[in-house]
Amino acid sequence: MTNPVSSHRLEHFSVIPNKTTVLERVQSTGLITVLSFIVLSLGALSQLAGAQAQTGAWTWVGGSSTLPGTNRGEPGVYGTLGVSASGNIPGGREGAVIWSDGSGNFWLFGGFGSDSVGSNSGSLNDLWKLNVSTSEWTWMSGSSTLGGFGRPGIYGALGVPASGNVPGGRDEGVSWTDSEGNLWLFGGAGRDSNGSSGYLNDLWEFNPSSGQWTWMGGSNSLPNSSGYGGQPGVYGTLGVPAAANVPGGRDSAVSWVDTSGNFWLFGGMGYDSVGAQGNLNDLWQFNPSTGQWTWMSGSNTVGSNSNQPGVYGTLGIPAAGNVPGGRRVATAWTDSGGNFWLFGGFGSGASVEGWLNDLWEFNPSTLEWAWMGGSTGQGQSGDYGTIGIASTGNFPGARASSLSWTDTGGNLWIFGGYGYDSAGERGDLDDLWQFNPFNQEWTWIGGNNTIGFNGGQGGVYARWVCQPPETFRGLVRNLRAGPTRKAISGSLEEMAMLRPAKWALLTICGNISLPRLPFRLRPNRPSAWRRVRTARRRP
Repeated sequence: MTNPVSSHRLEHFSVIPNKTTVLERVQSTGLITVLSFIVLSLGALSQLAGAQAQTGAWTWVGGSSTLPGTNRGEPGVYGTLGVSASGNIPGGREGAVIWSDGSGNFWLFGGFGSDSVGSNSGSLNDLWKLNVSTSEWTWMSGSSTLGGFGRPGIYGALGVPASGNVPGGRDEGVSWTDSEGNLWLFGGAGRDSNGSSGYLNDLWEFNPSSGQWTWMGGSNSLPNSSGYGGQPGVYGTLGVPAAANVPGGRDSAVSWVDTSGNFWLFGGMGYDSVGAQGNLNDLWQFNPSTGQWTWMSGSNTVGSNSNQPGVYGTLGIPAAGNVPGGRRVATAWTDSGGNFWLFGGFGSGASVEGWLNDLWEFNPSTLEWAWMGGSTGQGQSGDYGTIGIASTGNFPGARASSLSWTDTGGNLWIFGGYGYDSAGERGDLDDLWQFNPFNQEWTWIGGNNTIGFNGGQGGVYARWVCQPPETFRGLVRNLRAGPTRKAISGSLEEMAMLRPAKWALLTICGNISLPRLPFRLRPNRPSAWRRVRTARRRP
């Protein structure tokens, strides 16, 4: 699909990116400049992977390259609480939440996976810190064992930090980092204060300096203690903040932080204002200074089909009436102009539900959405073009659960996900794409344009010892060396080491976006995204 550059884009960029081929840019500045910690949920395997930015070649740098068995994951090595050690490592998991703090450390919380015993999987509530300088993990909070299938939350008093407080086990929540370096967590699928499972809407703050959690809002209990449920949302008046406002319980939403330090939340699978469950398309803003939520856009109900359709308007033209359809496990970025971008996911296009490849931009100043590319339908195959060559005709296929980040040049990147390849086949993807938000061109950078006969490409592993001192970590996968996933059921955790082209340009809450953690489809169950311990359907 051709994507003409609309006039409203010009005001968002103080520096226009050079229109060179991406491969030329790789040789001169390095392939990816990311400051983020990404947990790839592709199996239950604890694995470290790395990338040498100057060559564009991903390299595996540690952990196991094999799973202990089908639908099993490597157990965690916790060590002593609060003490870093070279042998420590979180267990294999999926759907964790992540942050970066003001000192450049990376933090990991929860997810669905393996504890220190590793005999079964469940909702984890362990908190980990990775020191980039020493490359050592530290178990900071939470339990090293599941205690069954997940630990309940210890909430304490609302708004009061305490050493005994800790969120319940969960996966697919969302996270933010505030201007003071505190870590924030919202919702997800997990355990409340009573140990009941469901869609949570609790809001937590973690202070890395004190090492204490604070329950900041939302409910500490689910409305149905005997089955899977979630609290309905309290929307209030559109555009008006209020102390009583709170999003409904949900998981698999996406999040952003704006230039004023406000937190934003969009969509996910969860509960609307009347307690109906479905794919949401509501947009929320949270002001950490006032502690108040504001419903900013979208519908406060999921509609009769549990999926609000998108209102696309005219391609490239923002309008007050435009809004993406309800969806979950989408991909999100923030560009250099402070605008929010949304791509794909599983949900509703203009009418029917399915895997999406529509691209949206939201301007937090004008509060308007613009449909910027992709299809208004579902199940669209990818248009890859020539590897390394940008083109207006290129476009990734429909997918969910991709990884995302932004580089220092303002380009947006996505990797993999579960969706459609160039031939219209659906499976686990290992393709890497770059999007230039100024000229609206996609470039296929690496990986395969087909999924392979097993519904997903197998991994290729090697080893690299990093020499430069300027290193940081993010969870990514093999890029150019070929296939990048293990064609086996289970959940996979990968970490990568990259060298930034210009470390000084990177900031925690500046021109980077922290990617969400994806849910992964088991390749041997292509029609139902289900977890072993529940009957919840996932894309």
